Amino acid sequence: MKTTVEHNLRIAQMIFASVYPHYLSKVEKKGRTKKELHQVIEWLTGFNDMKIKELIDERVTFETFFKYAFLHPTNAPLIKGSICGYRIEEIDNPLTKKVRFLDKLVDELAKGRKMEKILR
Repeated sequence: MKTTVEHNLRIAQMIFASVYPHYLSKVEKKGRTKKELHQVIEWLTGFNDMKIKELIDERVTFETFFKYAFLHPTNAPLIKGSICGYRIEEIDNPLTKKVRFLDKLVDELAKGRKMEKILR
């Protein structure tokens, strides 16, 4: 799926710290924990709790966030499905795809999926 240049730029410039509270609120409303959210983020990016806090405090963009991330080379591409109206496997922009990977994992966590299934 082709996304527009404007859409990809907007995603790249979005501040992770401005989205993180929405992730946390979404999972906590469904009975999941901050610890579980961080476990999902760490599995995808390699960032531990301290690094996540540091990136939030520095108010990095998603572009910078994923620049420093180490995506799981085998398992990250297994994240498939629709999120925000886009099929992840059809997104052609690498950064937008990575952000949608994270969105999808947070969504699965909020929907009550078992952690071992989320962490493929």
